[in-house]
Order: sequence, then C-alpha cells, then structure tokens
Amino acid sequence: MNKKTIRDVDWAGKRALVRVDFNVPLDDQGLITDDTRIRAALPTIRYLLEHGASVVLMSHLGRPKGKPDPKYSLRPVVERLFELLPEATEVKKTEAITGPAAEAAVAMLKPGQVLVLENTRFDPREEKNDPQMAAELAKLGDVYVNDAFGTAHRANASTEGVAHYLPAVAGFLMEKELAYIGGALSNPQRPFVTVIGGAKISDKIGVIENLLGKVDALLIGGGMANTFLLAKGLNLGDSLVEPDSVAVAQQLMAKAEERGARLLLPVDVVIADAFSAEAQRQVVAVDAVPAGWRVLDIGPKTIELYSAEIRAARTVIWNGPMGVFELEPFAAGTRAIAQAMAEASANGAITIVGGGDSVAAVEQAGLAEKMSHVSTGGGASLELLEGRVLPGVAALQDAE
Repeated sequence: MNKKTIRDVDWAGKRALVRVDFNVPLDDQGLITDDTRIRAALPTIRYLLEHGASVVLMSHLGRPKGKPDPKYSLRPVVERLFELLPEATEVKKTEAITGPAAEAAVAMLKPGQVLVLENTRFDPREEKNDPQMAAELAKLGDVYVNDAFGTAHRANASTEGVAHYLPAVAGFLMEKELAYIGGALSNPQRPFVTVIGGAKISDKIGVIENLLGKVDALLIGGGMANTFLLAKGLNLGDSLVEPDSVAVAQQLMAKAEERGARLLLPVDVVIADAFSAEAQRQVVAVDAVPAGWRVLDIGPKTIELYSAEIRAARTVIWNGPMGVFELEPFAAGTRAIAQAMAEASANGAITIVGGGDSVAAVEQAGLAEKMSHVSTGGGASLELLEGRVLPGVAALQDAE
C-alpha cells in the first residue's frame, strides 16, 4: 500500500469527490437487504467531514445498461446513508451525474454536507472510461478519493479516468483492503495457507498459479476439486467436471510439487443422486463415487484435514465455497472452513475472506466479525490474488 491516503490532504474548505461502492442488494420493493457496503464507507466519509471537507459521493448500482432506470436509482442508498450519518449536517441527492445541474448542486455545498450523485452507470460513457465524462466529474471536486475497492479492477470514468484530472488518494476502506490482501501476498506470516473453492478451475487458474509460489499449503474444494481428482484418473460419476481443464490441473499439481507447496485435495466427499436438497446422499471416499451420483460437498475426513491445516496457520486466505452451500445438506464443508478460520483468528492468525460466496458463507454462519478482514470486492480481490495491477489503484498518487 504505497499510495497516498486521505490522511495526506489538508481538507479544510475542500470538496472531496469520493468514489464509493454502494452497489447494494435490493429487494423487489427497492429496499436495501444488506447495507454492509454503505457501512464500510462510513469511516472515510466521517474523517472527511470531521476535517472540514464537503463530500460529493458517486457510485454505480446494478447494471442499468448505460441509461437511467428508476429501479437502480441511488435514492434508497441516500435514505440509508442519512440514517447512518447523523453527524452530517445534511445528506442531499441530485438526479444529475455531471454537467451544469451537478455543478450547481456542488456549488451550494458547505463543509460538513454530503451530496450523492445519481448512479454513474446511467451515463453510457462511465464503463467506456470516457475522458470527457472523467473531466466533467473532476469539476465536482478539489481532490479525488477512491474508496471503492469492489470496482478498483474496472477502469471506468469514475474509478480511473477522473484520477487523471485531480489529485487522487485512497480512502480508508481501499487502504485496508490493499494492506490486508497485498500484505498477505507480499509478506505473509507462516505457515501461509490458502483455501480455494468454487465451481470451476478455469475461473481461478491465475489465482492458483500466483499463489503456488507463495503459500505453504493450498486446500482445494468445491466443484473445481472434481477436475483435479479427474486429472488423477478418478471416476467422478455425474459430478461437475471440466474435461478441458484436466491438463491445466495436472500442470498445477506438477508446479506445486516443483515449488514445494502442498496442494491438498479432498479424501472423502458427500455425494447425492440428484442436484437437490431432497436427494439421497452418502459419504464416500473420493475413489468410490458410483455412476449416476455427484459430488456436492467435501466429506468429514476432509473437513478434519483442512480444519487442522487452517488452525495451524498464521495467515489464511479463503476464496470460494467447498460445496453447494446454498443447499442445506451440502453446506457443512463450507461452514466448517468458516469455523476453522474463526478459530485460527482466535489463535492470532491473520484470516482474510475474499469473494462473494465465501463472504456470504461467513456472514450466514455469523462469523464475519471473527475474521481479520472480510473483503468487499469479489472480482477485485481475485485479481489482486492473481497478482494483477488494479487500474483504480494504479491511478492513485504514490506515497512519498
């Protein structure tokens, strides 16, 4: 994290143009079902207000396809923000994103006040990273603050483009994400263990390749484990496998051996005769999956093995579930990983959860508070784990 942050700016009388990630889930009535991302931005907003700034917030919400859509208006976000930020003298909203109406609204702002622009994706230029839009946004602030880690991997007008027109610094959430994930990758306390799950190897080849040179052990679960097992010549019945990725799985196993990283695969699995919570199920060794059955979770011996590795670690990163955790009978593996990570945290380990499904799993288990860090960015945390440079971060000013 060698970027300037909001601590490096004298905010008195300045306007902070802040990119936040308020892409929150809404129900059919347009009510927010989870305000985690709004809460995550509060420390940055509070700091700016306390230090004499007026604050202009911009965010996207959903996928409105480059045109205004009332379903994706930021109005519910503004209402929630007003409830969460009693110290702001006022939280206002404008229907505009850029142009004379937005500039007029910004000109009225006094220190201690907050203005929320409308959904940046209502403008088709946002996702094209249009320089004209970026220049128009830059007119709305004196200093640009990026606190939207969840979109830092996208080069959009409001995440990357605007940083070419204003001094650009990181907010506290961005700083925290980069410090935890970047720190674990560059200078981990050892043993360093990563747990990688999810359906497909093809989604995470880059992550596994990058981690193999850094970790002491890599624990594989979820649908992707099936492809590794297939690569070892096992029969997986009707399980989800990626035949096209078998060669890649073999290369990754060889690379792990070469680099002295232990790549662990399930030794037993929970199988079912259909993809359903009502299906018949049983626990079998990985080499005993009958025809017509499919693997839907890791088994109890694997849970024991993986949990012991996690509990003995000093740094653990987890990305991706161990099974079909949205179906209750196949959630035990994923829940056990969350529990083992909570225990590792209690023993003083650094525990980091990244990726949408893993985050949902620790929240469902009520263990999110027990982790050192729960990332707000699925795609961004994956790209960071791959060793990629995030455009929204690269555009910020380097620290002295």
